[in-house]
Amino acid sequence: MNDRYLRVFDEGSTPLFLAPQAGVSESPFRRLCRRFGADVVVSEFVSAEGIVRGNERTMDYLRFDEEERPIGVQIFGADPGAMGEAAAFVTETFGPDFVDINFGCPVKKIVKRNGGSGCLRDLPLVEAIIRAVDAATPLPVTAKIRSGFDERTRDPVGIALRCQDAGAAVLTLHARTRADMYSGHARWDEIAAVVEALDVPVVGNGDVRSGEDALRMREEAGCAGIMIARGSHGDPWIFKQARAALDGDPIPPGPTVEERFEICLEHARNAMAFDPKPWRAVKEFRKHLGWYTKGLPNGKALRQELFQVESLADMEEILEGYLDHARTRGWADRPVDAGDLADGVEPRPVGV
Repeated sequence: MNDRYLRVFDEGSTPLFLAPQAGVSESPFRRLCRRFGADVVVSEFVSAEGIVRGNERTMDYLRFDEEERPIGVQIFGADPGAMGEAAAFVTETFGPDFVDINFGCPVKKIVKRNGGSGCLRDLPLVEAIIRAVDAATPLPVTAKIRSGFDERTRDPVGIALRCQDAGAAVLTLHARTRADMYSGHARWDEIAAVVEALDVPVVGNGDVRSGEDALRMREEAGCAGIMIARGSHGDPWIFKQARAALDGDPIPPGPTVEERFEICLEHARNAMAFDPKPWRAVKEFRKHLGWYTKGLPNGKALRQELFQVESLADMEEILEGYLDHARTRGWADRPVDAGDLADGVEPRPVGV
């Protein structure tokens, strides 16, 4: 374990991962999460077929900045040959720190082509894909799986062992099946069972939405790393809070409303600069605006305005108008516990 990526498991603290998430884990958000304490980031999942064909939009997904390292590129597909070819291209052209294989995406249009978690219906194919990718790149090859395709095929340990035997250097488990989608609760005991069974590092994923959750996952599952997905939406500071919890330090409060908007606009500006088509970046950023404003007083009305923005200037004007009201009421510069807020209700600042 002497390369740049795998060393994160030898540095004495539990590494925190930003999960690969389509439409979310773009370079601007990855950089923001790194700044707040994510130790490792992974790209949005990218089609091997798109890479092989040289699709322009696919190439955009593969770009990253040096400050994002260590970074992995995640690829998906059901053809071992194409997956190997894609891994070789990504390695030579973009040079990430590792290549991750997506066996977890539950989205119907991916699964119907046998991609993502669809591969879990054919475990020999899973092994063949990992071997093909491992043979095509000198980089560490990792795999992200679910606990099974459905309840009948639920076998996280069996699937994980086959991934390890095929050459996966690290295994990430989202402890739900494809049939579960995102419902119910992730079964962290399954992560613990995989940790016990494997020789390679295991990263736990599922239902980490706070610093306390990160600590509890490590205590209950004993995993070598913790991956945060939906908990990061509009909340990149979750990595700062998770690091404090894991290190036994006081967990810092979330940002004030004013700080929250500053972070949001920093993210937006970087997104506009990164996308070769800024108008597209504005429209795609609207979902982030929804997440950054979730739980704020009168948030519903605020989001209705923000979902209509056509430019960065529109965002700035609407958010500044909201802040002006917050300042007059005396809570713009105070940490707020979002759990105590409801649309249309004045917030109760922490400690009051």
